[in-house]
Amino acid sequence: MSAPLFREDVLLGNVALVTGGGTGIGVAVARELARQGATVVIASRKAEHYERAAAGLSQELGRPVLGLQLDIRDRDRVTTAVDEVVTRCGSLDILVNNGGGQFLCAAEQISPRGWDAVLATNLTGTWNLTRQVAERWMLDHGGSIVSVTMLTERGFPGMAHSVAARAGVQAMTRTLAVEWASRGVRCNCVAPGIIASSGLLNYPAGLELGRAQQSYTPAKRLGSCEEVAWTVAFLAGPGGGYVTGQTLCVDGGRTLWGDTWPIPDPEPLPEVVLPVEPWDQPGDEPG
Repeated sequence: MSAPLFREDVLLGNVALVTGGGTGIGVAVARELARQGATVVIASRKAEHYERAAAGLSQELGRPVLGLQLDIRDRDRVTTAVDEVVTRCGSLDILVNNGGGQFLCAAEQISPRGWDAVLATNLTGTWNLTRQVAERWMLDHGGSIVSVTMLTERGFPGMAHSVAARAGVQAMTRTLAVEWASRGVRCNCVAPGIIASSGLLNYPAGLELGRAQQSYTPAKRLGSCEEVAWTVAFLAGPGGGYVTGQTLCVDGGRTLWGDTWPIPDPEPLPEVVLPVEPWDQPGDEPG
């Protein structure tokens, strides 16, 4: 069932495109929007990600979740992909910009190529898709755009490239929210803290890093992919109908806390358990 906050038909008749929809937070967002009645298209640069997730979610939900190959850095492919969604599904009412990527690295060690790659994906790629979805559908029909970013207010050591790009997305979102409000387009961001998702495995000793980060979060635990997905769904749907230009942090209070108010760790700290999708279980192939 869907989250208790939402009716299961609240997004009926809407078409949603979720980038980075084949893994982690993206899968959770796609699942939640589909549970609320939306027709969902998940997009990923890697075919093995979107094919397995689309098949697995379709089997789980009992209705089709569509998959699409998309490199958001490729402007021509972005244009054709948006046209494919509109032609096949009849509209494009919700865009979730979740696709992106980065690597942990001290600023002085980021190569020019590494910097350009992260900015091209996280900032320019987000712009490419946002612009095309707006131009080819939303500016004439309205819609909701939600971009998944990161915590940017206090800096993010080891992520100078990505935090710069994500802060750019947040600033872009505030600007578009004003420019496009009269056209019925709402633009918002969701900034996750440290989330127990498969994305942790992209970093050296990711599980240990995640467990250690609990001590620096007032909630004393990591967030879940579902908690991010519920926030995205709220902003995408009618519950967030008068919310635009905002960045909602889903971080357990991490951005608020300094060292002047000690918060003891529980003993023991919670175990960090990453979600495993049904189609990733050994010997349990969807189809």
